[in-house]
Amino acid sequence: MHSHILIPVALDHESVVPRKIALARRLLDEGGRITLLTVLEEVPGYVAEFVDFKPENHLSQRVRDKLKTVAGDAPDIAVDVVSGKAGVRISGYAAAHDVDLIVVGSHHPGAQDYFLGSTAARVTRRAPCSVYILR
Repeated sequence: MHSHILIPVALDHESVVPRKIALARRLLDEGGRITLLTVLEEVPGYVAEFVDFKPENHLSQRVRDKLKTVAGDAPDIAVDVVSGKAGVRISGYAAAHDVDLIVVGSHHPGAQDYFLGSTAARVTRRAPCSVYILR
């Protein structure tokens, strides 16, 4: 069983989150916690110079609110939003926050992503803990 489970949430794969949470609850120690994490790509410098405000700040709060809605009133689910490259930041977040299991989703096998999606593959290679890949 696990005391801290991290569930990365991709904005375009939100429909699988309830399945990830249900799985995490089955694998969670009594008194354990779950964190829903979204990683936002950073705006490249050549784009940012043409923008008057920091769009990631506004998007971060909207994403955080969306994650809170998904978590509901569950006292054992925290939410967080960070920026960077998902495959790197998810593993780094796990190491920095004593995560002992990461539950990631993966694409169904196809020509482009034969076994794993690119983010799931990167997380699996870099993770400091166990990774459960949910299809």
